[in-house]
Amino acid sequence: MEFKSLLVERARIWTITVNRPQALNALNHEVLQELAHAFSELRRDSAARALIITGAGERAFVAGADIGTLSELSTVEGLEFVKLGHRVMRAIEEAPVPVIAAVNGFALGGGLELALACDFIVAAENARFGQPEINLGVIPGFGGTQRLAHRIGLTRATEAIMLGEMIDARKALEWGLVNRVVAPQALMETAKELAEQLANKPPVALRQAKAALRASMTMDEDAGLSFEQQAFAVAFGSADRVEGTKAFLEKRKPVWRGC
Repeated sequence: MEFKSLLVERARIWTITVNRPQALNALNHEVLQELAHAFSELRRDSAARALIITGAGERAFVAGADIGTLSELSTVEGLEFVKLGHRVMRAIEEAPVPVIAAVNGFALGGGLELALACDFIVAAENARFGQPEINLGVIPGFGGTQRLAHRIGLTRATEAIMLGEMIDARKALEWGLVNRVVAPQALMETAKELAEQLANKPPVALRQAKAALRASMTMDEDAGLSFEQQAFAVAFGSADRVEGTKAFLEKRKPVWRGC
């Protein structure tokens, strides 16, 4: 597939850039479909170890869904658009490698929901976050009502979604929404350093940890604990576990095989 709205760099650490700076990288059908295809391709890349997603330009990570597009949709079409958004966020959430959102500028509405689907959020000091959908007469539709509450707690999520106000990067860090806040010029370097750290961890254990953490949000406690046991067994049965314990006893760095 030829990408028109994304820049995709494939390597050990993938980078996906939403490339609509003239529209503040807003999400329309084309962007969502291309994201779905990119993450489908990622699943087939056994050499990939981490992924960074960001937005082109300095003004916005993703400023939200494309309001011009939304204004023209019928109720049925709006529902289909939301379902597409959910499929994309689920694909990001279920990616086989850790996904890092490098947030520059605005991450609003669908942009914040995109970041919430990632495992880590690194924010530039000029980043601004919000779910302003209430001001348009709607609510978050790409999973924001669920993932934001899980990430920062119901009280703060209620405030963010019902008031529809933006918060800055420092407050986002205080609320536990983001992992790190850095100077704008250090954003991609910091995201790449984090991606390298993750890429040097055992892939099988990372996948199982990611799946078990997601289970903590989607399952009740007993089911989640049962899932954890199974995930542990998968990691324990891997060649990486054998190598990891052997390397520890031999006092050397492990060489991960990803199996």
